[in-house]
Amino acid sequence: MHDKNAREGKALRLDETAIEAARKRTEDGAVTPSYGPWRDDIVLLLNGALATELVCVLRYKRHHFTAHGMSSPAIAAEFMVHANEEAAHADLIAERIVQLGGEPDFSPNTLLERSHAAYDESSDLKAMIRANLVAERVAVETYRQMITLIGDKDPTTRRMLEGILHDEEEHADEMKDLLEQ
Repeated sequence: MHDKNAREGKALRLDETAIEAARKRTEDGAVTPSYGPWRDDIVLLLNGALATELVCVLRYKRHHFTAHGMSSPAIAAEFMVHANEEAAHADLIAERIVQLGGEPDFSPNTLLERSHAAYDESSDLKAMIRANLVAERVAVETYRQMITLIGDKDPTTRRMLEGILHDEEEHADEMKDLLEQ
């Protein structure tokens, strides 16, 4: 029995024109014609995420080194774990930007302007935790929106963002738990 779509002339077929174009533009690396008009927008979204991750690294590191009080050693250690995980996210994002033929924007001059999350200079441990919780919640929301916007336009970037989103949700839960102690 033949598939109904195949009988109506709607069988799944590869786009031979796009495949031929992929053969010709080797200087574009992984970026093939199917990325279409979305590549630049995706790179822009990723550079915003990169700035956010870098600001989060800086905020968590500051909190790690300035946390004080009886429960601060364990919390400070958690801040450093998060700083390292955020740095790993930044690395993944920067690598993806380059794969897409873009330039990762590490400029410190505009980092805060491009970041979705804020930097924080709190000296109170609870305020530090609260600032990190807010930043993680912002990251969760922005990654969710990016995943929806990208959809099937770039499955590789979407899967990378889904993995980062998973980590950010864990970070938010951990900050919430620390705040409740």
